[in-house]
Amino acid sequence: MPFLSLIQSAYKDFFEYSTPMIVQIQNTTVGIINRSIQLVILFYIIGYAIIYEKGYQEYDTAKSAVATKVKGIIYYKHEKYGEFVRDVADYVIPPQETNALFIVTAVVPTYKQTHGACAENPSNSIALCDNDTYCEDMIDVIDAQSNGPFTGKCVPARLPGRHDVCEVFAWCPVEEDDPENFLVFPDSANFTLFIKNNIEFPVFGLLRRNIRDWYKTDAELASCRWDGNDPINKYCPIFLLGDIANSIGEKYSSLLKKGGIMQIAIDWNCDLDFGEDYCLPEYSFKRLDKGNYSLSVGFNFRYADHYFMNNESGVPVQYRNLFKVYGIHFLIEVRGKAGRFCFVPLMMNIGSGMALLAIASVVCDILVLNVLKARHFYKEKKFLTIKALGIENLNNTVHEATEEDTLQSDNETANRSDGKKEDEIEILS
Repeated sequence: MPFLSLIQSAYKDFFEYSTPMIVQIQNTTVGIINRSIQLVILFYIIGYAIIYEKGYQEYDTAKSAVATKVKGIIYYKHEKYGEFVRDVADYVIPPQETNALFIVTAVVPTYKQTHGACAENPSNSIALCDNDTYCEDMIDVIDAQSNGPFTGKCVPARLPGRHDVCEVFAWCPVEEDDPENFLVFPDSANFTLFIKNNIEFPVFGLLRRNIRDWYKTDAELASCRWDGNDPINKYCPIFLLGDIANSIGEKYSSLLKKGGIMQIAIDWNCDLDFGEDYCLPEYSFKRLDKGNYSLSVGFNFRYADHYFMNNESGVPVQYRNLFKVYGIHFLIEVRGKAGRFCFVPLMMNIGSGMALLAIASVVCDILVLNVLKARHFYKEKKFLTIKALGIENLNNTVHEATEEDTLQSDNETANRSDGKKEDEIEILS
């Protein structure tokens, strides 16, 4: 029955045992391919995995904490706003962020706003009007670009020479981005940014910070300035904003009126086999919003200071000062990796690499058994099936094999004495 035959076949296959058979093939082509693949694998193991990638080391990533401090003073004289001074409390908003900070480089202020009815900003095209009839159709409508609901009146714009606009109930007067309202702070290029970075590699119990030991006093530290081309000052943690922009090919003047987003990267790549003193930070900078964009360029937002003042009747009235600020948003990223020699990863890389050497045998077997002209001959020599025999039959088989080997050896000796080639043994591809 077919089913019974299937069971018997499965039984025989299940109780088979396979053992490798070593066959030496004296073929130059196959030998060159075999050794070439082995050399490539050895080069990968030793040259790349172990030496270049430092596969002999145990690694750990850094745990980091960052604190920032900005210093600088802005002194400004303006025809409309008069004489004023701005310090850190004015231009660093908010005072503290996690691994980030924002520094104001330009501002559009709108002072002493209060709730009331006033002219809409002419930049809102839907508010442009010629008479009240147009505005009456939009009473209580709040447009996405408007500062409040329309009252239905067409009034002159706040600034002379502008088209009439519809009146709105809003914080008045409304904000207008006119050049005369725009305050730019070019001296902010001389602001200093101090970055204090502490890191830890828990696996190695190593603590480091980016303030070097050669600064003996606070005065020495405060006097240094980062310079990427100086062997000492490239480790200084105090940066001029203008130098940061110049180091990546950006003109600081182009950042003033529109702002931008910049990344400060601190890299700790430490090879502890050379000692902890060589574990030093490297600083790099990148503008993240760089591109040839014409819409929504730079970085800005608004905030307001609210307060109350008594009117003529002595009733408190709420006011606010609105500020639309432009500036540079710095994002600080700390990346750390430390390595030290360890026997375990070295042995793992060597072991996994040695396993790759089997690829050479696989490739050569494919070549020998499927490509070469003598592939059928090689298959006969590579694969041998032996059935189970009794003891007596096994002895007879061994005796016959011995006699056959002796006869073959005598024939080969005779052939060598006659000076004939061993065409039966060596077959060329």
